[in-house]
Amino acid sequence: VMVWLRRCTHYLFIVVVAVNSTLLTINAGDYIFYTDWAWTSYVIFSISQTLMLVVGATYYLTFTGVPGTATYYCLIMTVYTWVAKGAWFALGYPYDFIVTPVWLPSGMLLDLVYWATKKNKHSLILFGGVLVGMSLPLFNMVNLITVADPLETAFKYPRPTLPPYMTPVEPQVGKFYNSPVALGAGAGAVLSVTMAALGCKLNTWTYRWMAA
Repeated sequence: VMVWLRRCTHYLFIVVVAVNSTLLTINAGDYIFYTDWAWTSYVIFSISQTLMLVVGATYYLTFTGVPGTATYYCLIMTVYTWVAKGAWFALGYPYDFIVTPVWLPSGMLLDLVYWATKKNKHSLILFGGVLVGMSLPLFNMVNLITVADPLETAFKYPRPTLPPYMTPVEPQVGKFYNSPVALGAGAGAVLSVTMAALGCKLNTWTYRWMAA
């Protein structure tokens, strides 16, 4: 019974984090939101996806202890996003907006660090967190280059209504957003270390909770 409960707790956490990562990706791919907020949206969502990725992937990786698990977790996130985007496509949204598997290279880096340091958790937290935080904004930019132009898409697929929190505003442009990749990578590299540590700690807490 305890093994069953621990496994359920583990898989529930994986599903929750992966689903939330998918929702963040969909928000980042909302063409009107992206058009209105420009680089502000890009930076914020790059960081948020980085943090969701690293906490879930680190948890999953340390839970199994098998290098390659982080990449598998990123694959789960990617498939979830494709399925969700398929539902959006059925509602009339463009299917080609933000569907590139941008997480997979970052997950591979996390696995590589875990394998190269002989499963050292502290190295995983420090080096893995920094690499994921620095890499995902870069891959996210490559992703944006491959998708449809937000302005063109906004005219082609007009949104009749917007929720209050997405009321259009003037594009937020300032000196901090002259290099959104650098800003997202810098902030993500610092914050991802903390989230990687949290992922490891959650794994410990799960075992302790189920052993109590």
